[in-house]
Amino acid sequence: MDSRSPHAASTDDLPQLLKPASDGGILPHRGSVEVVSSLECDGRPVFRDLRWGVYAVFEAPTDYVRDCFAQYGLKTDSSGRYAAMYKPYHLIGLELGVSIASIAVRGEATGATTGFHGDVAATAKRDLRPGEKLDGEGGHTVYGKLMPAADSLVQGALPIGLAHNMVLQRPVAAGQPVRWSDVAFDAGKEAVRVRREMEDLFRAEMKLEVQKLAS
Repeated sequence: MDSRSPHAASTDDLPQLLKPASDGGILPHRGSVEVVSSLECDGRPVFRDLRWGVYAVFEAPTDYVRDCFAQYGLKTDSSGRYAAMYKPYHLIGLELGVSIASIAVRGEATGATTGFHGDVAATAKRDLRPGEKLDGEGGHTVYGKLMPAADSLVQGALPIGLAHNMVLQRPVAAGQPVRWSDVAFDAGKEAVRVRREMEDLFRAEMKLEVQKLAS
C-alpha cells in the first residue's frame, strides 16, 4: 500500500493511476491495497467519485485478454493492459451477515487471506483530550487510516472497528493513530480479546515489539 495521503481519483482514473510505478502508475509494486479520495486537494468533489464503492484493478496476462478488455467495454489505461471494475456501493455491515452464515451453515469462506498485510487504525480527526469518548466510524473523533500491518502492530494501534465508546486516557494529536495504551478498554470483551490475541500471534511471527512511548 502507498503510505501517502489518499490520491483523488474518479472511476475513470482507476486503471491509469492505480498500477505499478514501473508502468506509469503510483503503486510501489503489484499486489497492493490502496484507497482513493472522493475530494480533490482543494476540497472540490471528484467527478464520478467512488465515495461509497469498492474496486479492483488488474492486468491482462495475455494479448487476448487485453483485447477482451476492449471488446467488453472495460475502462482501461492508455496501454489497454490494465482494467478496472468497481461496485458503486459496498453494503459492508449488511454483507457481513451473509459471510458469517456461509461459514457457519456451509463451511464456506468468502475469502482467504495469505497473511496480515494491512490494517485500518483509528486516527484522530482533531486534537483529542483525556476523558473524551471515541465514536468510531463516521463519528466526529476518529477516522480509519490504512497502514501496513507491521506498522500497526509496532505502534499498538487501535483498529477503527473497535473504536466505539472507548474513553481516552491520554491526549492524541490530530492525524495521529490512537493506540491501545491511549484508551480504557474491557480486556474481557470477546471482540477485544480475539483481536489482542491475533495481534500477539502476528507480532511473534513477524518478530516485532510494541513501541514504548515516552512518559
